Amino acid sequence: MPLSFCIVDDDGSARRMLQHIIEDSGLGEVTGTAECGQDGVRLILEERPDIVLMDLLMPDQDGIETINSLQAQGCRSKFVMISQIENSDMVGRAYRSGIEFFIRKPINKIEVESVLHKVNERYAINRYLDEIKLSLGKLEGLQFGLAPAAVNKRSVKEIIQPILMNMGMISEAGSRDIILMMELTAAREDNRTLPPLKELYEMAAATYKTSPAEAAKEVKAIEQRLRRALSAGLTNLASIGLTDYGNPKFEHYAPLYFDFEEVRLKMKEIELGRDSGKVKVNLKKFLQVLHLELLEGLGR
Repeated sequence: MPLSFCIVDDDGSARRMLQHIIEDSGLGEVTGTAECGQDGVRLILEERPDIVLMDLLMPDQDGIETINSLQAQGCRSKFVMISQIENSDMVGRAYRSGIEFFIRKPINKIEVESVLHKVNERYAINRYLDEIKLSLGKLEGLQFGLAPAAVNKRSVKEIIQPILMNMGMISEAGSRDIILMMELTAAREDNRTLPPLKELYEMAAATYKTSPAEAAKEVKAIEQRLRRALSAGLTNLASIGLTDYGNPKFEHYAPLYFDFEEVRLKMKEIELGRDSGKVKVNLKKFLQVLHLELLEGLGR
């Protein structure tokens, strides 16, 4: 599964450059960006990325303060600091706050790739060690006749997000709505049944808007965002299928989440280089399949 990244930097060009380097180099997926520390805190607590690229100097609060605030709220992401400053005291403070590496400005593609490859390797090693500790704990429990330690279950977001990433739609605004609707569905007493679409939209709208009138308007906005997100996923899968019909992502996700006619029409549109406007995504089928995968991931 690809690692997820968030970027917090007040320089828009730096954010775009870092995102391009990460995604073009196959280092992972950028699930969100922010231009100041306070927005970064909200973004990171919501997205829970594996790795955060954090600017040291920002207008509202510096990167070290932002990292300390995140860690105080239980954030377990790995941090890489971005800075023009090479003051030894500031660097020491940054490392004491728990950063993994520094990336110097102006941003250099080779340096960024080199640093993030090291971060990825360290992340993979730590995850491997955690798995070994978990396995040893189970074996120790069995040896002394104890019940195996409970395995931490994945959250709804941890199950759904990789699926949306693999379909190439995680950067769409509708992906956040999809995750929220799956979280709300999982929290229901009768969570094995997916509610009707209208009820799903209303449940999600009620979390965004407090006024009934505003929530009613938000229902339409949610449906539009979902259609755009699914269209992006369909386009991405159709493009993969045209390039490599035997690609595992195409073989798994295209027929499972979309109607065959939708996929075939979209592939034809891409081949002809024009949008016919005839491709209609099946929202109900998509959400029903996703709900079934969620239930399987939650072990229900």
